[in-house]
Amino acid sequence: MIMNTVFWGLSIPFLGTMLGSGCVFFMKREMNDNVQRALLGFAAGVMIAASVWSLLIPAMDMSEAMGRLAFVPALAGFALGVAFLFLLDRITPHLHAVAQKPEGPKSSVDRISRTMMLVFAVTLHNIPEGMAVGVVFASFLAGGNAISSADALALAIGIAIQNFPEGAIISMPLRSEGNGKLRSFVYGTLSGAVEPVAAVLTILLTSLVLPFLPYLLSFAAGAMVYVVVEELLPEATRDEKTDICTIGFALGFALMMVLDVALG
Repeated sequence: MIMNTVFWGLSIPFLGTMLGSGCVFFMKREMNDNVQRALLGFAAGVMIAASVWSLLIPAMDMSEAMGRLAFVPALAGFALGVAFLFLLDRITPHLHAVAQKPEGPKSSVDRISRTMMLVFAVTLHNIPEGMAVGVVFASFLAGGNAISSADALALAIGIAIQNFPEGAIISMPLRSEGNGKLRSFVYGTLSGAVEPVAAVLTILLTSLVLPFLPYLLSFAAGAMVYVVVEELLPEATRDEKTDICTIGFALGFALMMVLDVALG
C-alpha cells in the first residue's frame, strides 16, 4: 500500500507534463491565449498554497523543539531555494523570455535554437520540483506526523497541474516549426522525465536527508515560489491582461488549500 502511494506520487507530476504535451494532438497550432493564462494562474495558485501548507508549515513543525526559533530552518531553506533558482536563471534562459514568439523573420536554425533553449530551461527547472516531491515522500516514509500520505499526494497533484502548461509550451512550438505530432509530444514529455528521477534519487538518500528535512522542505518551497514569481506570473499577466490569471490563481490556491487541509 505504501509503495503504491509512493509510486503514484512520483508518477503524477510526470503525467501532468505528458498530458500537457498531448495537447499537440488536439490543437491545430497553439494553445488558446486565455486558456494558457488561466492554466498558468491556476498553477501559480496551486504552487503557492503547496509551498505554505505542504512545505513551510511542516518544516516549522519539525523544528518545534527550537521553540521561538522554529522558523530559522524554514527561513534558511527558503532563502537558499530562492538563491538557487536565482543563480540557475542567470545561466539558463527564462521561460517567459524564450516562450515568446520572436519578432521578425527567423531562420530555421534560430527557431530550432530557441526551441531547444526552451526545452533545456523547462527540463532544468523541473529538477528542484522533482526534489520537492522526493523530499516530501522521504519525510512521509520516515514516519512522524509532519507529513502524511495525503499531504505528499496533494503536493504531487499540485506540481502536476503546474506541469500541464509547461508540457504544452514545449510540444506546441515544436509542432509549429514543422516537427511531427508524435515527435513534438515525445520531446515535451521527456522534459518532465527528470522529475521522477530527481525524486527517486532524493528518496534513496533518505538516510542523509533526514537530519536536514526542515531545510530541504523549505528549500523546495523557496524554489517553487521563485518559479511562480519569476516565470509563471509574468507569462500569465503579459500585456497587462491580468483578470483571467487572477481568477485562475484564486481557484488554484483555494483548491490546493482545501486538498491539503481536508485530506491531511
